[in-house]
Amino acid sequence: MSIAMEAVQKAQHLIKQAQNIVITNHTGPDADAMGAALGLQLFLQHLGKAVQVVVPNVYAELLNFLPGSEEVLVYEENLEAARVLSNADLIFHLDYNALGRSGPMEKALRHHPAKRILIDHHQQPERWPEVLYSDTGMSSTCEMIYHFAEAMHWLPVLNAQIATCLYVGIMTDTGNFRFSSTSPTTHRVVASLLEVGAVPHEIASAVYDSNSRDRLKLLSQALENMQVFEKEHTVLIPLSQKELTRFNFKKGDTEGFVNYGLSIKDIVLSIFCTENEDKIKLSFRSKGNFDVNQFARDHFEGGGHKNAAGGVSYLSLEQTLEKVKKLLPEIVERQKKTN
Repeated sequence: MSIAMEAVQKAQHLIKQAQNIVITNHTGPDADAMGAALGLQLFLQHLGKAVQVVVPNVYAELLNFLPGSEEVLVYEENLEAARVLSNADLIFHLDYNALGRSGPMEKALRHHPAKRILIDHHQQPERWPEVLYSDTGMSSTCEMIYHFAEAMHWLPVLNAQIATCLYVGIMTDTGNFRFSSTSPTTHRVVASLLEVGAVPHEIASAVYDSNSRDRLKLLSQALENMQVFEKEHTVLIPLSQKELTRFNFKKGDTEGFVNYGLSIKDIVLSIFCTENEDKIKLSFRSKGNFDVNQFARDHFEGGGHKNAAGGVSYLSLEQTLEKVKKLLPEIVERQKKTN
């Protein structure tokens, strides 16, 4: 849904009254989550507000080029982050719509007395914030921050730094403008970002041309592990903890690996599985009308978007892979219903 005038007015009031604002995002923050948080922080700082970005855990080092990233506090590593969060009287929840997605911050957020503003584009949002700006048809949370700023009459202060933050989230969450969520409005927003100084080739290079040798070797291993089920139009890509360790895995190294499955002709569903401590993390990507949000909710305690979602399994990696394979007949039936 578009942001309603009543929500705009309430957000304006909450921001005006706030003395200490904290901006949060989901665990394992990606480019959209970080771009949205840092872009919003810069807007609020131009208003003279005291504002701090607090993220649940570490994010990919390649995003450290974003303006303001040096000031980000990581909750699970920094006691100061907990203090700052506890003193907040207004909290923004960006790029997530369920408190369970805040990881180590969940307990503190769930019982916090502060007022809340949620800005997010994932499906089926929880209804706890005072201001809810949810639009599942939007390309990215970064695009939503632009529209939020427009509604709040902040665009006169839009500059190259803010534009860089917002562009990176739009670029990555649209798959470089390939996904169906890319709209004419998305391109008009991007044009505005370029007009104030965002430099596409520099941003793209910072994100896509910063691979380590280990990351490329890890990608090679993932592609070697790839299993293709042609009749089911499905790809399964597993990586074990042993393989992650072998190639010195760092946060963000597997970002985008799931998309390689969809690059194969006639593949409709790509599933990427990685061992992560006591659980298996799953990423789902699909083409067309195959709803991975619902599939992830039904089978893997997850969710997200129609064509991009995540989930979790508490089985072993081998057992999780077997579970997926047993679901192949259901996957075929879902594909038939969406054709």
